[in-house]
Amino acid sequence: MGRREIKRSNTSGSTSRSYDSGSATTNFVGKFTQSVRRIVQDVKDEGAPSGMTRDEVIETNERLRSLRLRLEESYDTVKKALINLMNKYGDSKSHRNIFQRYPMLKLMIKEVIRLETQYWTLVDIPRQEKQETVPSYVMRACSIMEKTQKSGEGVKTSAKLADEAAERGSAWSAWNT
Repeated sequence: MGRREIKRSNTSGSTSRSYDSGSATTNFVGKFTQSVRRIVQDVKDEGAPSGMTRDEVIETNERLRSLRLRLEESYDTVKKALINLMNKYGDSKSHRNIFQRYPMLKLMIKEVIRLETQYWTLVDIPRQEKQETVPSYVMRACSIMEKTQKSGEGVKTSAKLADEAAERGSAWSAWNT
């Protein structure tokens, strides 16, 4: 790295300074690297700032990520279904004859009931207490939702029963025709 010279002129005369650009940059990068190494070593020695070890932080992150993915999937499904229902309802308004419109509305109501039982399992998520921090509240709600979903895995819910009844009904109508 070469020497760089800065010339600055002002009313009283000209000033010139020179510095070695290579040593200034290297020194800054060296200090930054040392700081990063120190922080990494502190985390390895003491764990995360929350007092958790690295493995515990990774496990917590995975739990939260998987729960978020499950909730987003259900949310997206319900959102698409509601948009679809809104479009169907708008289309049903074009039918002036009540006898043509009634069966369409009846199917929409059945679809709403099916969606409600299938995607919105009633979970009693507690309210956040005043003295409770946000991370501890999120972890408490996360554990409640995990228990609720795990307990229902082997059990037939009303949504599963409704789906089975719908499948039997469609099989029955296909058999009768």
